Parts: sequence; C-alpha cells; structure tokens
Amino acid sequence: MKPTDEIDDLLTRAGAGWRAEQEAPPEPDLEYMLTGGRKPRRRWVPALAAASVAVIAAGVLTVLPSPPKNPTAAVGSPQPFAQGNHQPNDELLVKPGDKVQVSGRIIAAPGKTPVFCAPLPVSDIGYLPGKEPAPTCPDEFAVKLNGLDLDQISDLKTIKDVRTGSASVTGIWRDRTIDVQQVSKPITPVDTGLPKLPCAAPAGGWPSKPSNIYSAPVKAFLEANAGQLYGPVTFYPNGTSRNAPVVMMLGVAHGDVAAVRAAFEKVYRGNLCVTQVLMSNADSERVRTQLETILGHDYLGVYMSGGADGMTGGAAPISLLVYTERVKEALAPVGLDLLNVQPQVRPVS
Repeated sequence: MKPTDEIDDLLTRAGAGWRAEQEAPPEPDLEYMLTGGRKPRRRWVPALAAASVAVIAAGVLTVLPSPPKNPTAAVGSPQPFAQGNHQPNDELLVKPGDKVQVSGRIIAAPGKTPVFCAPLPVSDIGYLPGKEPAPTCPDEFAVKLNGLDLDQISDLKTIKDVRTGSASVTGIWRDRTIDVQQVSKPITPVDTGLPKLPCAAPAGGWPSKPSNIYSAPVKAFLEANAGQLYGPVTFYPNGTSRNAPVVMMLGVAHGDVAAVRAAFEKVYRGNLCVTQVLMSNADSERVRTQLETILGHDYLGVYMSGGADGMTGGAAPISLLVYTERVKEALAPVGLDLLNVQPQVRPVS
C-alpha cells in the first residue's frame, strides 16, 4: 500500500468519526418545496405551530415581550365588508358583463353546453387504454361556454363519447357562463421556482454546520412565542448537495426582529435567518380554522385553501373558480389582507 493511501484512509476514518458525533441536520421540508403549503380544502400547519402557551423544557425558556393585545391588528384586522371600499385582491373581482378569460380543461358532454372546469385535485389512478372514465366536472366548479367552437381546440380527444381538451377562452361573464368571443391555446403557467432565502449570506458565505432546531429548548421557545413567530422553515441557499449549508428561517410577525434574533440565539445553534413576515404561527392557524368553517359552502367555488404561505409566512393562498362580491363578503371576516386569492376566471382589461 502506498503512503498516500494510508493517509487517505486515516483522514477518511477521522472524518467519519467527527460526523458521527455531530447533530443531524434538518430533513428537507418536501411539503414546503412541492406544495407551497396548500392542500385540497385543507392546509399546511407548521410542525411547531402549537398554541401560544409557555412550555418549559430542558430548563431553558425565553418568552419574548408580549405582542399587542390584538396581534392580528398589526398585520391586518378582519375587515367588515363594505360595498365600494377597495380591498386587497379587488383587481380580481368579476361581475356580470365583465370581459374575462379562463385557461385550462374543457369538457363537452353529448347534448350539453361545453364547460371549463377548474383544475381540481384528482386521484393518481392509472387506467388501461380505453378503460378511463368519462371526464366530468362538478357544477360548482364548472363554467358554461356559450358559443364555443370545439374545432378550435387542437388537442381535443373523446373518452366514452365525452370530448375534452385544453384552451384559453375569452368572453363576457354571465354568472357561471361565458359568452365566448375568442379561443386560443392554453396559457402555460410560469414556474417562478421556490422562494429565495430572505436574508443575505454572511461574509464568506453560509457555512456548512449542524443545527439543533429539533432540540427541546428550541421547541419550547417556539411554542411559547407562537403568537409572534412563524416557522421555522428550512432553506437550502446553495442547493441540496452533500455538505451544502442548511439555513433555518424564523419569521417575526409581531415584535422587533433584532430582539427576537438575540433571544432565539440563546437556545439555537446553526445557520439562522430572522425576517419580518405577515403572519405568525397562531395567525396562520386562526386563518386556516376560519377558512375551513367558511369554505364548507360549495357555492363559493373554493377547491384549495390553507393557512399562511408555507415558506414565506405570507398571505394564505386560496384557489377558487371565480372571485365575486359574494365570495369577498364571505371571506371578509378572515381579513382580506391576509388572503392571496387565486381565481380561474380572471377579468381582462
């Protein structure tokens, strides 16, 4: 054996021993990455978003200065609905007579008006060729397309006498109906990728080092301050390759960012990004719970909702068929500035 091989072997064994003594880094948050926190008529809940109560663990607990008595008011109190008052998402409101556009799946059953169907979650079931069920769309998620020329849909196919394809359709909104004026190819969604870490790297870049994010003192701190804090959320600023740095992002919805960082660093070890966010874990849970109660009404046409945006602590995404004054009124008690409305029927200027 060559001398260099002996040295390499010695270094390899030493490195393996060192790694074995280190705390394991956090596992990749695949749910954050793949779904952004949204689930069909359900929600993403931060793993550590417990009720805002003091929990003493491992003899170490720091409780931050009390947030405002009404913490939601600092980021957007629920607003009573008032006709004519401009609110967030109002640019997406649709009323009869407006010119609108939809883009996606078209279904045309024999003897019925073709419909646009919202992109509902479906079961991942494979069917043998020729054994697929006929395409259908629940009435609360369908928009009738008056005057649609199916010959203008290039990818049209027939499954059990029902024709289906994809297109972008523009026309006049008539309450769950569009008088078709134009048909074109479906719009390709723009992939914006995952959110970027909101903190700049320290001088020399983020180091590759372990974290104690799952330790009892850290969990106790986060649980005790759930009314002010959001997350933590795992970021991989340099990718997920071996030895790539892992950074934990902690959001501050209510309170001073610098003060929170100083208090958290008394119990936390590892790469850390502390930043201002819209909602705390407690805010997110309140929004999620209120939405679940409100969205049980099928007439609202909501097919996906949750709490705060999973990786950013931002406005809660709500996927729905169309945003009308009726829907706005139903959602107003939650706090319209805490919601990111994402309708399929969109007004065209």
